[in-house]
Amino acid sequence: MTDNLKEQLKALIIDKLGLEDITPADIGDDTALFADDGLGLDSVDALELGLAIQKAYNFPMENDAQTLRDHFYSVNTLAAWIETKQGQTHAG
Repeated sequence: MTDNLKEQLKALIIDKLGLEDITPADIGDDTALFADDGLGLDSVDALELGLAIQKAYNFPMENDAQTLRDHFYSVNTLAAWIETKQGQTHAG
């Protein structure tokens, strides 16, 4: 998993969700994005982030809520999922 992708994701999260008081360095790779003890994002943030990722990385979102929750847990899980999806796109 590339550090570059993780940094891109952190910047995307900050930019698309308007998190003006946060820098990429403030977001740990394993920080929970939606937990109160993490970034504390909510369901509207999840929708906005999902759309931003879909547009930035050019693949459709899955419809399974539990799968999406698992993928959207942290920057690490998002990066791993995106790399997997990109690999499937290039292989298919």
